[in-house]
Amino acid sequence: MKSDFTDSRRWYSEKMLQDVARALIKRDFNATCIATAEQVVEELLKSIPKSASVGIGGSITIRELGIIERLEQRGTEVIHHWRKDIPKEQDREIRKKEGLADYYLTSANAITKTGDIINIDGIGNRVAHMIYGPDNVFIIAGHNKIVSHIDEGILRSKEIAAVINAHRLSTKTPCATTGKCTDCNSPGRICRVTTILQYRPWQTNIHVMLVNEVLGF
Repeated sequence: MKSDFTDSRRWYSEKMLQDVARALIKRDFNATCIATAEQVVEELLKSIPKSASVGIGGSITIRELGIIERLEQRGTEVIHHWRKDIPKEQDREIRKKEGLADYYLTSANAITKTGDIINIDGIGNRVAHMIYGPDNVFIIAGHNKIVSHIDEGILRSKEIAAVINAHRLSTKTPCATTGKCTDCNSPGRICRVTTILQYRPWQTNIHVMLVNEVLGF
């Protein structure tokens, strides 16, 4: 009979996330640890008024939560450029409107144990809105996003998150075929903007929700 060590794994990642949350709070971020994705959804529904507008960045984590559907079902305006009914010529305008919403939901490519939040973008709208966009930003990250230091976070962003995203998007980059980052110079390169939030930027309320599950890339 196969042994199950799930409880021990969850205990370890819970303790780790608690340490990360304390580090983020020292960096002036709001931070909480949440056990499950479903609990995250319930917390977001409580925190975001029904009448508010919500912008959604390019995030697998947010879509895995199913929060977009839950917000729309209760009548909340959700703005996101991944909608299939948006004409290509309106893509830029929709991305800009995401940053004008009352709330913004996104994730991070990596978060260090000392409280640095690392992201790599192709266009930059996601990180721009995170830094100076909506008044209220929620960053939701699973325990798989936690790294020891900034260099490891950048590597994770390039060698894991970007590679999987390149494959998902069928970009014309070497990594989309080989599964390995070569720090390419391809026209289709999606690693174009790197940001590191080391402290909460003034004028933006950023709440980091650390989830004891694997979420996103």
